[in-house]
Order: sequence, then C-alpha cells, then structure tokens
Amino acid sequence: MGSRRAHSLARSRASAGERARVIAELTETHATALSGLLGVLRSRNLDDAAARVTAVELAVTALVELRAETERDQAVAEEPAGQAFPRLADSLRPLVRYSPVRLELGAPDSGRPLAADVAHGARAVVRAVLLTVLEQDAVGRVHVGWSVSEGELRATVRDDGPGEISACTLGPQRVDERLAALGGRLDVDAVPGWGTTVTAKIPLGAPEIAPTEPLGSLGARELEVLRHLARGHRNRVIAQELHISESTVKFHAANILTKLGVASRAEASALFHAVA
Repeated sequence: MGSRRAHSLARSRASAGERARVIAELTETHATALSGLLGVLRSRNLDDAAARVTAVELAVTALVELRAETERDQAVAEEPAGQAFPRLADSLRPLVRYSPVRLELGAPDSGRPLAADVAHGARAVVRAVLLTVLEQDAVGRVHVGWSVSEGELRATVRDDGPGEISACTLGPQRVDERLAALGGRLDVDAVPGWGTTVTAKIPLGAPEIAPTEPLGSLGARELEVLRHLARGHRNRVIAQELHISESTVKFHAANILTKLGVASRAEASALFHAVA
C-alpha cells in the first residue's frame, strides 16, 4: 500500500511539473506574439491600414502557433537541438520583422537531444535578452547562436549597440531566475560603443538539488491541519479541535495541497505518514 501511494505521489508531482512547463512555454509564446504586435504598432514604416492588416495577420498566426504549441508540448519530453533551435528562430523573427535591426541566426551543429525544460529555458532566456537588446538605440545587427558541448548548452546573443546592457538591465526579464532553476549561469560582456554579448550556460544534466524536508514549506497551522487530515478528520472536526471556522480549514487545506504539489487530501495524508 505504501509503495503504491509513493508511486502515485511521484506520478502526481511529475504531472504537475509537466503542466507547469507547458504553461510556461505557452506564456512565452503568447508574450512573443504580443511583442510582435507592439512592434507593428511602433513601426514608422507602416501606415494605419497596413498596420491593421499586419497586426491581424500576426494575431492569426499567433493563435495557430499557440494551438500547435499545445499539441507539441503535450507529447514532447526531449527535443533534438537541431529542432529546438528552429522553434526559437520562429519566435524571434516577429520581434524584428518591422524594425531596422538585422537578425542573424547560428544554429547548433549538434543533434543531441535536449531535455524539454532545458530547451524551453534556453528559448525563454534568449527571447528575454533579445527584447532588452531591442529597447536600445542604435542597434543595427543582432546575432543569436546556440552551441552544444558534451555537458552544456551555450546560448549567445550579441549586438552592435551602445554596449550598455548589464545583469541589472536584464533583471526585469527574470533571466537569472530562469537560469538558476536549471542550474545555469549568465555572463554579460558589454563594451561601450561596440556592443554587448550575453551568454547563458545551461548544464545538460539535471541540476543538483539539496535534499529538503518534504513538509518544510508548511506553516505551523498548516501542519496542525495536515495532522488532522492524516487522521481522517473532516472539516467540522478539525475546525472544532483548532477553534477555527470550517472556511479557514478549507483555506489551509488548499494551501497544503499547493505547497506539497499533490492533487488530493489523500495524497497529502500519505506524504505525511511517509515522513512522520
């Protein structure tokens, strides 16, 4: 019984992680579409009628891409680097389509499979960096390239702008956070008057995660509620025992499920018994 519950918990957590990855990928695709539309509205090369037509075309294309992205991400656990990079390229082109910036792409010469979270993370970081680069004045050319070694994916964005980008400049795009989740790091080399090179380095192996207490994320009151749930008590009994309302019990129970990454009270109770 215990092994079946543990297996169920592991499967539930894996499913939750996959759902989170898919949502993140779709969010990035949506953000790219909105950035492309914004680029059309800002363009000085299009009159009102042309801008409307172009904006509609971009919106339709984005909807089609979102549907395709959903279908792809429901099945994809790995992507060859040679297929992951073209997906990145397709998402970058709308960002520069109506700007004077020339985008150059350097695809990796490796077909090595990349874990889905690594491929997605690299695409998200490159898009975030490119958006920051495009906010600069006097940028004429941007080169985006990937290279894959035995143990690392290296994504590089190099521009010929004023050379004023720093790690702080990239802060609002949460680049460091995205990389930290993958065990990666960011290097920024800016030369005033010559441009900036931003390099993201992502290990291809799973990042080392320090062991944590499974229930460590719960507060004192949430632990009390979980103990009662593990004994099979209902909301009314828990409320009476802890001198709180049933609504508060439900609130704590919902928080417990979220923090533990489980889908039901039964799974939360099983986890409690496993570590108690």
